[in-house]
Amino acid sequence: MPIDDRELREFVAEATGAPSAVHIVKLGRRHFLKLTGISATGLVLGVGMHAPKARATGTATFVPNAWLYIDGDSIVIRATNPEVGQGVKTSLPMIVAEELDARWADVRVEQSAIDEATFGRQVAGGSRSVPTQWDALRRAGAAARAMLVAAAAERWGVATNKLSTRDSHVVHPNGEQLSYFDLARDAARQPLPDVDALVLKLPRDYRLLGTWVPGVDNHAIVTGRALFGIDHRLPDTLFATYVKCPATGGKVARANLDQVKKLAGVVDAFVLDGNGKATELMPGVAIVARDTWAVLAARRALEVVWDESTAAKDSVTAAAARAQKLLDADGEEVISRAGDVELALGAASRTVDARYEYAFVAHAQLEPQSCSAHFHDGRIELWAPTQTPARGIQNVASTLGIAEHAVTVHQLRGGGGFGRRLVNEWMCEAAAIAARVKGPIKLQWTREDDMQHDFYRAGGFHALKAGLDPTGRLTAWRQRFVTFTTDGMNAVSGGQLGKTVFPGELPAAHHMSQTKLAWHTPCGAWRAPGSNAFAFVVQSFIHELAVAAGRDHVEFLLEQLGAPRWLEPGNAWALNTERAARVIKFAADRAGWGRKMPAGRGLGLAFYFSHAGHVAEVADVSVDANRKIVVHRVTVAADVGQIVNDSGARNQCEGAVVDGLSAMLAQQITFEAGRAQQSNFDQYPLLRMRHAPAVDVHFLQSDYAPTGLGEPALPPLAPAVCNAIFAACGERIRALPILRAGFTV
Repeated sequence: MPIDDRELREFVAEATGAPSAVHIVKLGRRHFLKLTGISATGLVLGVGMHAPKARATGTATFVPNAWLYIDGDSIVIRATNPEVGQGVKTSLPMIVAEELDARWADVRVEQSAIDEATFGRQVAGGSRSVPTQWDALRRAGAAARAMLVAAAAERWGVATNKLSTRDSHVVHPNGEQLSYFDLARDAARQPLPDVDALVLKLPRDYRLLGTWVPGVDNHAIVTGRALFGIDHRLPDTLFATYVKCPATGGKVARANLDQVKKLAGVVDAFVLDGNGKATELMPGVAIVARDTWAVLAARRALEVVWDESTAAKDSVTAAAARAQKLLDADGEEVISRAGDVELALGAASRTVDARYEYAFVAHAQLEPQSCSAHFHDGRIELWAPTQTPARGIQNVASTLGIAEHAVTVHQLRGGGGFGRRLVNEWMCEAAAIAARVKGPIKLQWTREDDMQHDFYRAGGFHALKAGLDPTGRLTAWRQRFVTFTTDGMNAVSGGQLGKTVFPGELPAAHHMSQTKLAWHTPCGAWRAPGSNAFAFVVQSFIHELAVAAGRDHVEFLLEQLGAPRWLEPGNAWALNTERAARVIKFAADRAGWGRKMPAGRGLGLAFYFSHAGHVAEVADVSVDANRKIVVHRVTVAADVGQIVNDSGARNQCEGAVVDGLSAMLAQQITFEAGRAQQSNFDQYPLLRMRHAPAVDVHFLQSDYAPTGLGEPALPPLAPAVCNAIFAACGERIRALPILRAGFTV
C-alpha cells in the first residue's frame, strides 16, 4: 500500500539537524522587543513578530514577557519545549535565569502552553531546543533584569550604570540590596529597555550556566508523582485500546464485535476506517471499557480477519538479497564524484574493500504511547507526551475534519522519545475514539503495539573500496549505499548518503552513489538520524584503512581532517576540523591511547560530527576465548560549545553511550510478509545494568554558542566498540547487531 510520506519526510528532516531542514527565524534587534500593551498584571513584551498573550496569574506583579513572571516569592520561568528526558525543562529556564541574575533556588519552572505564535517552534528533535532558543531566552532574561535595575535606580535616585545584580537582588555600590520581589511592582511600570542598550553576559561572567543543576522534575519522578502521559487520568475517564493490522495498510474485513461488547466492563467496540495516512489514522478496531483490566481482557478476546490486499509485504530477507546484488555496481543516484576513482584504485599500492550492514531498529522508549482526550462542544482537548505538539494539533484537526483552533494540546512529560514521538498517529487514534465516545478517554498502547507499529530506523547496506599510496595515505574512496524509500524518491531514516559522512575532505578521486529499495512499512527518525548508521560504517572502515596502512589510527584519522578550518566557511553548523582534532586528541590522551593492553583487551577510537556536535569516543573492550565481550569503559570528549547544565549534559552523553551500546549489541527488527517479527523485550533485548560500562565524559569548552547534545554522543559509540573488538581479538565487525556474529555479553 503506498503511504503518504510527505509529513513523515518533514518529521525526519526536522530531526536530522540539517540547517536546511529547520526553519530558524533570526530576529532583528529592533524587532525582538516591542511594547504591546499593559495588562492587569503588568507590562507585557512581544517577542519576535508575534505578540504574546498576557497570562494573568491573579497574584503576579511583574510579567515582563511570555517566558517569565514574578509571582509572590517565586520567579516563574516557563519551559517552552517538550521534555522527553533530554533535560530542556531545566536547561531552557537556566538560560533565562542566568541573564536575569536570578538565584536558582528562587526559580519555579512550569511547562508553557503550546503557542508557537508566542514561543516560536516548540519541538523536541534534532538536538535543537537549546541552540534555537538561546538568543531569545537570553534577551528575555536581560530585558527583565534591565527593568528591575531601572526600578531600583529610580527608588535609590542613582544611575542604572552604578548598579549591579546578583542572586535575585539589585545591588547598590554601598552594598545595600533590593530583592526582585520587592521591586516587582515598580519594575512593571518601567518603560521597555532600549534594545540596542541591552548587554548580554559574557561566558566568563556566567554563574549558573555550566554548573551542575539537578532536573526540576527529579524529586517528583522519584516520589511517583503523575507527570507522564501514562500517568494522566481525567475525571470519569474511559479506557481504550486500538488494534491495527500487523502489516501496515491492512483493513478490517470482519471482527467479533458483538461478542466483545458483551464482556464485563466493556462500553463499546467499533471499527474506524481511518484516513489511510500512517502518520494520522490507519484502519483498526477500537475497544472502550471502564478500566484497563477490562479493556485488555476484551482485546485478548477480539478476533479480527484482516483484508491485506493493500497491506505491506516487506521482507528483510528479500531486501538483503537484493541489496547485495545492487552493491556489485554503482548506484542509480550519484551523490558525489570527482576524478577517476577506478583509475586511482588501479594505481593504488594497496586497496581495501569491505561490505557493511545494519538492521532496522525500534525506538523502544520506556513509556509506550499514551494519550488522554476529551471531545466536547465541537472541540477536542488532548493531554499528550509528544515531541511535536503543534504538528499534533494539525494531525488531529486533519483526522477529525475540524479547524486547528478547535484542538488544544496540553504538553505532558514523555518517558523517552528518541524520535518516536515526532509522529503523532497515537494522538489521532485517541482523538477519533474520543469523538465517537463523546466523553473523556485514555488510549494506552501496549509494549507489543509500540514495537510492532513503530516508525523504524531503516537498515542499510554499504560497499566500500579505498586506495592507499606507498606511504599509507588515502588516495581513492568509493562508496555504494543501498537504502530504503517509501515514496520512490526520498531515502527514509536510514539516511541520505552525503559527503559529510567523511571526516574531512574526500580524496581527489572519489565516487559515492546510492540506490533506494521500495519499502512500505513506515520508518522514521531514530536518535541521531543517518549519523547513527553512517558513523559505524565510515569510522570502522577508516580504522580498517589505518590497519592496512600499518599506521596509528589516531594519526591516520587526524590526517583526513587536514588543516584547521570550517569545511563550509560561514556555516557555524558545519564541521570544524580544529574542533574535531581537539576532541580526538583529548579522548585518546584521556583513555591512555598507545599503552600496552593485556591479551584479549583493546582500545578502539571513533569520531563523528553530528547535529553540530564534535564528539570522539574511545572504548576499552575485552574479548575472551568464549567470545564474550565486556565493554569496560567509554571515554567521551565533546565540543558542543557552551554547556548550559553540566548535569543534563553528562546525562545525555552517558545515556547516548548506553543507548548506542544496547542497539549495537543485540537489537534488530526483522520483517516478513510486512510484519515485524519482534514484539517485546524478550526478542528485542535492552542492555542490562551488569553490562553497562563506566562512562568518562569530558566537555571541551569553546567560545561558541551551545549546540544540542541529545544526539551527537551516540554515533561514535558503535565504531569505537567495534574497533576495540578488532584490537582485542583481531575480528572485524561489519554487521550490526554484533551478537549475530556469535559473540556474547
